[in-house]
Amino acid sequence: MEPDEQQDLAAQVGDIYEVGQGLIGQAQAFLESLLRPWNAYQIAIAFGVFAVAHLIAKLIAPRLHDWMRTRDGWPKWRLRILLVIHKRLRGIVFVALIWMTVAIMREVTWPSRSYLLAVISNLALAWLIVTFATRLIGNRFIRTLVRYGAWSWVTLRILGLTDQAEQLLDGIALEVGDFRLSVWVLLHAVFIVGLFFFVARFVLRTISARIQANEDISPSMRVLVVKFLQIALYGIAFFVGLKAVGFDLTGLAVLSGAIGIGLGFGLQKVVSNLVSGVIILFDKSIKPGDVITVGETFGWINSLGARYVSITTRDGREYLIPNEDLITTQVINWSHSNDFVRLDIFFGTAYGDNPHEVRRIAIAAAKSVDRVLTFQPPVCHIVGFGDSSVDYVLRFWIKDPTGGLTNIRGNVYLALWDAFAENGISIPFPQREVKVLEGSQLGTKVID
Repeated sequence: MEPDEQQDLAAQVGDIYEVGQGLIGQAQAFLESLLRPWNAYQIAIAFGVFAVAHLIAKLIAPRLHDWMRTRDGWPKWRLRILLVIHKRLRGIVFVALIWMTVAIMREVTWPSRSYLLAVISNLALAWLIVTFATRLIGNRFIRTLVRYGAWSWVTLRILGLTDQAEQLLDGIALEVGDFRLSVWVLLHAVFIVGLFFFVARFVLRTISARIQANEDISPSMRVLVVKFLQIALYGIAFFVGLKAVGFDLTGLAVLSGAIGIGLGFGLQKVVSNLVSGVIILFDKSIKPGDVITVGETFGWINSLGARYVSITTRDGREYLIPNEDLITTQVINWSHSNDFVRLDIFFGTAYGDNPHEVRRIAIAAAKSVDRVLTFQPPVCHIVGFGDSSVDYVLRFWIKDPTGGLTNIRGNVYLALWDAFAENGISIPFPQREVKVLEGSQLGTKVID
């Protein structure tokens, strides 16, 4: 280590030591002040108020819980608020009682006799507000981190120790050339970026709900707009947050460009799936709710992801098909332009049956099945004369392919069987006639 660097490090350690000694001195003075009669008396009053709040909460909590169980028709957000209040009932009662105590003591005695109680009441109220505010954060780890950080900050703020704490945290720093990163700047950056992320998430949820409720926008375009807004808002929140705390983004831009080139070569498949996903959303070839067939997989689309498409089959299995496969392979979309699907059934009857009657009976049988459309009536045609039967094709339409294709075919086949049996129409099977010629070796053995 160079002499200049040693001197800077020694000066930094000296500053930290000096600030720490100041904080220790203030803590000692505060503890000594607690031994004074009126301060000790105020602490005793605070403990007494806390005990009363605990007893009141014990009495109210069961009744509040029973009342909450009767609110079946209430919206969930109201029940969540009541649940949070139920869990923090003791703190709420304590804050109300301690503020009432401070107000009464300020009326009947000197303000200095209630100074410590005022500090306690401010701390209790601030901690309670932080507790309720952080409930809006969904992630449990981030919520806990933000809660304890906010509790520490408001405590220092109320006690008037923010300047000393800032000096102490700013004194602990990493210096490389002209670059200096202190603990205070790092915490400041985390707080600012987290705040911007929270605002971005709130805005994204609000806009996404309105976009998803807009029926004028196609489902695929809704997904595309939401994904674009998600990337844009979080990106803006990150860079604006770093800029707000004074970070130089020039070096970050160069570094991100280099990382992007490396990732482009190393993650070609991932990038291909991402680009394919954007193409799918733009050309609207598939969208959530469509019924498609990819290879041997038949099912309906649950969601369009950045890397894959989620498809659920009739047997309950969920397949994750890479977006690239939907671009490069053949895909049957049963509901691309509309939900109408035509199905064909092939069968044969005996040559002795009247083909006009067979067609009439087959069409009537198909119409009797629930899912077969009647405004697009079934048709039946002769398609050939086979070795042992007259061959027909029965064509009918459905509009709910998500209900399955095999089951509707089976129901129509069963209706045909019942109708043919009722009207004496036979369904032949291949038959072979064997003739033994006279004079053959086999024929001679048979005659003998």
